[in-house]
Amino acid sequence: MKRCILLVDDDLAVLLTLKAVLELHGFDVETAGSCAEAFARLERGVYQMVISDLRMETEEAGLEVIRRARRQAYDPATALLTAYPPSAEHWKGKQGGGKDWSVEDSDSLLIKPLGTADLLRQVEALLIRHADKQLHRRNSVSKGARSHAPRRMRSR
Repeated sequence: MKRCILLVDDDLAVLLTLKAVLELHGFDVETAGSCAEAFARLERGVYQMVISDLRMETEEAGLEVIRRARRQAYDPATALLTAYPPSAEHWKGKQGGGKDWSVEDSDSLLIKPLGTADLLRQVEALLIRHADKQLHRRNSVSKGARSHAPRRMRSR
């Protein structure tokens, strides 16, 4: 089964180049050129990963895409793509309380320009980390459910 990625960027050249690279390496890639298009795809599809450019219609439009992706029941891995990585001070001012983008919004930050090998390495690593996190979460939930289940008495 191919892993499906939603790729969001308003720069058509970047969008098509990254799509081609990812598809050549075995991924199924759907694209969106705007936040509105990405929101519609998120509601209709199921993705293992969502990669969104940070600056599109607004300076932080990509964050809205990532936040919407993280609210999906299928829980995709997420990555922001940007040529202009925000500083920690930028996020403290925007988010309030000094929250870090990686904790609150995206699992990863991909910095443009991105070589093919680096892109593939980072995408694979992120998918593995995210799958591990999902497994840990499921195991924690099932352990919690077992600890609250009534204990059976052993017959002698």
